[in-house]
Amino acid sequence: MQLPNMRERDVTLPRSPRSTITSTRWRRNHRMRKSAAAAAAAVAAGAAFAAAALWYRRSSRRWRRAELIMRELKEPCETSVERLWAVADAMADEMRAGIASEGRTSLRMIADPSISLPTGCEEGLFYGLQFGPASVRMIRLLLGGNDARVVEKEISEVPVPPKLMVGTSEELYNFIAAELVKFISTGNANMGPHDGMPGEIGVTFSFPVVQDLESDYFSVEWTIGFSIKETANDTVGILAGGRYCCKETVAAVMLGMKTNAAYTEPFDGENPHNKHRDTVSSSFILIELLQYDHIINMELGNFKSPNLPITEFDTDLDAASANPGEQIFAKLVCGVYLGDIVRRVLLKMAEETALFGDTIPSKLRIPFVLKIPDMAAMHQDMSEDLMVVGEKLDQILGIPNTTLRMRKLVFEVCEIVTRRGAYLAAAGILGILKKIGKDSADEKVAVAVEGNIYEHYRLFREYLHNGVEVMLRERVATNVVIQHFNDVSRIGAALLSASNSHN
Repeated sequence: MQLPNMRERDVTLPRSPRSTITSTRWRRNHRMRKSAAAAAAAVAAGAAFAAAALWYRRSSRRWRRAELIMRELKEPCETSVERLWAVADAMADEMRAGIASEGRTSLRMIADPSISLPTGCEEGLFYGLQFGPASVRMIRLLLGGNDARVVEKEISEVPVPPKLMVGTSEELYNFIAAELVKFISTGNANMGPHDGMPGEIGVTFSFPVVQDLESDYFSVEWTIGFSIKETANDTVGILAGGRYCCKETVAAVMLGMKTNAAYTEPFDGENPHNKHRDTVSSSFILIELLQYDHIINMELGNFKSPNLPITEFDTDLDAASANPGEQIFAKLVCGVYLGDIVRRVLLKMAEETALFGDTIPSKLRIPFVLKIPDMAAMHQDMSEDLMVVGEKLDQILGIPNTTLRMRKLVFEVCEIVTRRGAYLAAAGILGILKKIGKDSADEKVAVAVEGNIYEHYRLFREYLHNGVEVMLRERVATNVVIQHFNDVSRIGAALLSASNSHN
């Protein structure tokens, strides 16, 4: 019998029972593996979600705490117009108390020998010495009167060896005299003394010096034939330079690593300071003018008042300083302190929020590690991602890999501290102008301002000018000129020599 013609694929062979069981088991195992994988994936996803949620909660807590610290800084630093005028009024009151009272006030003004400010008509060759903390600057001026003014000038700065800064005054003066001889001998022949007269020297100091008010002037035994015509604090030198450049100049303010001020006011016919005839620090002197004005040299940085906006960070800085309870105003406005206030704010954030990592950057614990040039660079960073802020945090404070949000936070800290300092400096200037009745005057008045924080920290300078405008309103503010005169602090000592020369 012949079988039907069937193709191979049409033939279905019967499966054995063993084969059927194996296939069923494989499918069951496959389903179990898929279920296990799905379960593992679900567990992993859940763990990742939980970790992300935990990180988010921790991050949120950190930022909430950081924002709370920002409020602890920002609210006490508030500088409304009313508060700024309260500071200015308190300063004017302290100035009056310092003049009228024999007791100590935060602003001391004491009588001293007569000094005249330059008028612009001075002629001849004059020398000046400017004593700094670690150097002496020697100045030579050839003045040509009203028409020519400064014909020529030469300036040389010499570092003082550290051993002389702690040695005897005789050793220091001998060193300075020798340097002055070299300066004179190498000078321009065209600037030699006129009419055979020896040059005359004015001296300004960047630090307190002891001066006997019974004598005509600070007495130093020089080994060369020069007459020391006048000595004063360097802020008086700035005032002299400001008056030489602009006759409307009534005050001078130093805003740098330190702060101080000097100003003029009309002489009322009575000198209450005669009763203060004793040896005092010439950083606190009041000097009578021959023009029947007073020059008042005040220790502006030592001003203190309950009206000052002080934070816990300022209190901590003051307590850790070498002079607790003193120089309170300086610790709010001077370049040497502003960076450390910022550092202290960031340190508290690092300690209480772990915002910059679980380990506190060791550099954040170093006092004054953040210098004012670096703080200014961060504050004036104009890049969209604040790259300069990030670089400074990494290089100066040891905080790497910061996020944009962190950098914005640091930028805001710099903003708050700088704005407060500049506005307080503006209030200090207007306190001086109020004392002499120039805060609402119709005539133009000028204030000469010197110092590296004013000259080189653009935003600080802009905030200071804005503070004056806001306090005085637009009508009066146009009559008050806050101005930096090039070189006046460097030539002020020589100008004082010129304006007080009787040769």
